Amino acid sequence: MAEENLMQRPIDDREIHEECGVFGVVGVPDAATLTYYGLHALQHRGQEGCGIVSVSDEGALRRVKGEGLVTEVFNETKLSGLKGNMAIGHVRYPTSGGRGIENVQPFLFHHKTGDFALAHNGNIVNSEQLHEFLERKGSLFQSTSDSEVLAHLIKKEVRNPNQPRIYSIIEALNMLEGAFAFLIMTANRIYACRDKYGLRPLSIGRLGDGYVISSESCAFEVVGAEFLRDVEPGEIVTIDRHGLRSSDYSKFKRHLMCAMEYIYFARPDSDIEGRNVHAFRKESGRLLYEESPVEADIVVGVPDSSLSAAMGYSEASGIPYEMGLIKNKYIGRTFIQPSQELREKGVRMKLSAVQSIVRDRRVVLIDDSIVRGTTSRRIVQLLREAGATEVHLRIASPPYCNPCYYGVDTASRKELLCARMSVEEARRYIGADSLAYLSPQALLRAGHRDELCTACFTGHYPTSLYGLDGESEGAEKC
Repeated sequence: MAEENLMQRPIDDREIHEECGVFGVVGVPDAATLTYYGLHALQHRGQEGCGIVSVSDEGALRRVKGEGLVTEVFNETKLSGLKGNMAIGHVRYPTSGGRGIENVQPFLFHHKTGDFALAHNGNIVNSEQLHEFLERKGSLFQSTSDSEVLAHLIKKEVRNPNQPRIYSIIEALNMLEGAFAFLIMTANRIYACRDKYGLRPLSIGRLGDGYVISSESCAFEVVGAEFLRDVEPGEIVTIDRHGLRSSDYSKFKRHLMCAMEYIYFARPDSDIEGRNVHAFRKESGRLLYEESPVEADIVVGVPDSSLSAAMGYSEASGIPYEMGLIKNKYIGRTFIQPSQELREKGVRMKLSAVQSIVRDRRVVLIDDSIVRGTTSRRIVQLLREAGATEVHLRIASPPYCNPCYYGVDTASRKELLCARMSVEEARRYIGADSLAYLSPQALLRAGHRDELCTACFTGHYPTSLYGLDGESEGAEKC
């Protein structure tokens, strides 16, 4: 791809957009307000839209949703209309399905067996096939989101219409392939469901006599809840006034947590399957130095997700850690750049180099990943213009060579820098003095794990891809 075409992209082109975040409350007064605070803690997982559905004391499900940040969609008046001690909420970044209010979750469905709401984090890779199957059965879809597929599977005619709803949920989940953490709420309970591969996180906490469920444990601290446990792969946890009850919808279970949850998506104060995210990133920085040492004067991390890895690299190497880059936290979510000149200036509004720190220094620049490479190129240029004599780029993950089909908004393979260029070619394009990546084996060591989903690095996908993309032909399955 021509260099000038790459340079036309918006300033956030290096970012891999988070999939979504879900939060639920059972058995706690003013559940919707707690859900609001929980969603605020999960805002980093999705900024395009959000919503909350609550259950009143009379069993009525009410919803408020909108496009924008949590603080933009909700106010005291809207929250006051969401009564009850049970609620679920969702923050969204669109992955499968487009933008638009109709795709903002939670979804709310009316059915003769009882109303229910649904919130989803992840991506169903066989959604197109299931969509066609359901339409032939007479289903009418109200959105373009793959998440709605589960609701129609639950609502479809079951073998015994009088059986408890969990049986239709189990039947529906066994038809899905891909990554998901679902919250399904009826008038009486919440079902917390996680895919059998364990690709997406989902945790349960205790709050007084009730419970909270969250995509990340960082939200528990905000609402004053105590971490209880993770929902296991292939498990449905039923939560109601009777407490917790566990059911396995699948005996096939893996612990293939998405590696990018640790590397980039999750907040550093979250614990994912027993491993703190900050600790993981810091250890990956130490291992990055072991695998790719370099002589330099200072270590600088790219704010914010790379700072922990930079600290680890600094500790392992003995090279001082310095805050050589500052992130402007007050840039709006969208920054319109109508001309090439303004696009070029855009990165300076988001990041700036501290000249007095980097001038006349050899800099080790630590970043979590390289996607298209254009922002890495701009950051290296910023450091050189600020007076750095050398810039050695170290990436705290393996080369990102393959698209993700499990709920992460990544470019097609032809747009990924590492898929098109060798390490040396990428180094020259970015303009660094040296470039090195962390190995896949080091990721497992950093997480104290036996397995992770590293499909975006290795091309070894844990599921069938159902022809999602022509590029997937020949893709290996773990």
